[in-house]
Amino acid sequence: MYLIGGDHPHKSGARRLLEDLAKDRERLVTDAEVFQEILHRYSSINRRDSIQPAFEILLALVDEILAVDLPAVARAKEILMAHPRISSRDALHLSIMERHGIERILSFDSGFDGFPGITRLA
Repeated sequence: MYLIGGDHPHKSGARRLLEDLAKDRERLVTDAEVFQEILHRYSSINRRDSIQPAFEILLALVDEILAVDLPAVARAKEILMAHPRISSRDALHLSIMERHGIERILSFDSGFDGFPGITRLA
């Protein structure tokens, strides 16, 4: 969302990190929850016109979109119960990452810091 939104302290950092990952030909994945977050955020601030551009940018950037299903949500519940400082959304992302053996996340959200086996790249 930082890439298409207005001025934000993370905008240039997000662009730079993605450019570096693309230059290194890193495989980029996301999960369906990220699209839901775009829907939620832009509808809540009445910027529905930004939803389509955000979807298009994300679809152009990633190599794969990982599904969110009941087993992922059930594992997210376990993560949430064991780590009270993690948000429900972060727990869901962590569940998907765990399932697919993903150990690095591009996020400015410090909620991922300190979670075992995860390195935050921002």
